[in-house]
Amino acid sequence: MMREKVAIIGYAQSFHQANMPMTREDMVFEVAKEAAEMAGIGREDIDTVINATNDYYEGRTISELFLTMPIGAYLKDYTKVEMDGANALFYGMLKILSGTHDIALIVANTQGSTFNPHQISVYTLDPTFDRQIGVLNDISAAAIQARIYMNKYGVSEDEAAIVSVKNLSNAAKNPHAHRRMPGISLEEVLNSKLYCDPIRELTMSPISDGAAAVVLASERKARELSDCPVWIKGVGSCQDSYLRDRKLYKLEGLEIAARKAYQMAGIKNPFAELDVAEVSERYAHEELMIYEALGFCEEGRGGTLIDSCATFNDGQLPVNPSGGALSADPISATGLIRIVEATMQIRGEAGAHQVSGAWRALAHGQTGICAQQNIVFILGGEE
Repeated sequence: MMREKVAIIGYAQSFHQANMPMTREDMVFEVAKEAAEMAGIGREDIDTVINATNDYYEGRTISELFLTMPIGAYLKDYTKVEMDGANALFYGMLKILSGTHDIALIVANTQGSTFNPHQISVYTLDPTFDRQIGVLNDISAAAIQARIYMNKYGVSEDEAAIVSVKNLSNAAKNPHAHRRMPGISLEEVLNSKLYCDPIRELTMSPISDGAAAVVLASERKARELSDCPVWIKGVGSCQDSYLRDRKLYKLEGLEIAARKAYQMAGIKNPFAELDVAEVSERYAHEELMIYEALGFCEEGRGGTLIDSCATFNDGQLPVNPSGGALSADPISATGLIRIVEATMQIRGEAGAHQVSGAWRALAHGQTGICAQQNIVFILGGEE
């Protein structure tokens, strides 16, 4: 348990799209402004600003150079965190817990339309062997992972495709989602374009433009500024080994991250104690593996869990009522979007995709090929 408390008091996200009709600067300005307004603060109230972005995905060096002013970081304490915005939120939480800051603004963004992220993923591979051969990227590696997992546990392509049907149907009710497909069928998913067997167009996340922002506050400031703060109850993070040095049929790094978060939040039975989960499943089979790593079911039983419909919106533990990463994946912002969506659920502000009685939520972010690095947050309302 954390001795001090940190709360989310404001949030915002863009309307994620394939090709955002605005500059990065306008995109981050809009979400930063909206999150600050929700928190009831001005630029002068912000103690520290943290921006999650990546030079490769932005297609320019010092990628945050022109973003500091539109997010209000001019002459402020400022930090850039590479990749997932969930890690930037973790850093912001640590800054507040250190006692040096009371209010932190976290902003994350990616315009996938600028540079194809699947081509960029090659640069995360071993430069002396894997990169030179030119066979692997994040899609082909995900295909290898999917086959290893499916073959080991007898999981079918249909069961993975059900994840896409669930999430893309959920996304149809989410105005912020990029890929919204009401009435999508299992056959439509299974007949979508094959990229690298068994990975298909509708079993992998789309290339998205998008941004998100969150305002964090110390307990004193949160109680002063907000009538409905959402508290960070627990957090855990883990960086796994390189692609060729780990078991691809399970997400051991996520298991470790989740264990840390559950311990901090006092959770012993996550499937029974959580009300909703927002996870970053960049591929449909990953969500099944995530179920297992998060302790929602036994190892190898992810397919059985999705078959039971327990993770649908009317099930025992709804997972990705927003549509998840399969519905929108502006890479550096995707984990922060999961946190925004989990916060919306707790505050009862999720609109058409609201889960009834959501009081305690899990939010998950990942980076790296085959989910190499994972971070888990447990969020909750007032007790």
